[in-house]
Amino acid sequence: MSRPHTEAQPDRHFVTALARGMEVLACFRAGDRLLGNQEIAQRCKLPKSTVSRLTYTLTRLGYLIHVEELGKYRLGMATLALGSTMITNLDVREVASPLMQELADFARAEVALAARDRLSMVYLVHCRSKDLHNRALQTGTRLPLAITAIGRAWLAGCTSQEREAVLQTLQKRRPQAWPALAVELEQSLAQYRQDGVTTVLGGWQTGVHAMARPLRLGGGWPLLAVSCGGPDFVLSANYLARTIRPRLIELATRIETAMLRQPGGMALRKPSASQS
Repeated sequence: MSRPHTEAQPDRHFVTALARGMEVLACFRAGDRLLGNQEIAQRCKLPKSTVSRLTYTLTRLGYLIHVEELGKYRLGMATLALGSTMITNLDVREVASPLMQELADFARAEVALAARDRLSMVYLVHCRSKDLHNRALQTGTRLPLAITAIGRAWLAGCTSQEREAVLQTLQKRRPQAWPALAVELEQSLAQYRQDGVTTVLGGWQTGVHAMARPLRLGGGWPLLAVSCGGPDFVLSANYLARTIRPRLIELATRIETAMLRQPGGMALRKPSASQS
């Protein structure tokens, strides 16, 4: 995993200007109400002059709104429409949510379903036990792929080509941390091969333990991952391994089975008790 990577050949089909525009939109994070061109340029690692042209264009198209008195931008209605359409079409929520809530209540923890976006995992569904008071995590939350159980589960389940591309990017972004990180990722892959899950104990947040498993839905769906996480005094390493692991694997299997039973692999309704 720590071997040097060669530079990829330029892709003549890749539209750089479009990619940069999407990067500008993606640099708005949870809690960011307004961003200026300078902040966007720093996050996207682009010249400010380039960012100015991109934000102007995105504003004309309705994806950004320019707040003139502050000289900053916020996400526009066109962006909201895209997100709303995507969420509306996520029929997996109808299948997964009640099953995930069962595990969350049993474990007195949080259960999440996520998809990859570059080096992040984005929550598509999030269920929380009523015993938990932490409200920081919710649908739309982004977690770092490399140091979370749910991100490592995605890495374990993806194709070798996808994994190599992600590892190459991680190595470039975090050159100093890469040797130690590469060892941890290899250990997570080995754990998945043996146990069918990945576990991170306090790696992302001190005092938080989590376990995850990749999820293959078929029907054109991208690879997803499902996790169960919570405070270490609730989810000890032993409890995760002995009690949560079989239930998490069963949860993933039930979601996959329910989705694959539908025409084209797409579930449009919650499965009945006999189906699940």
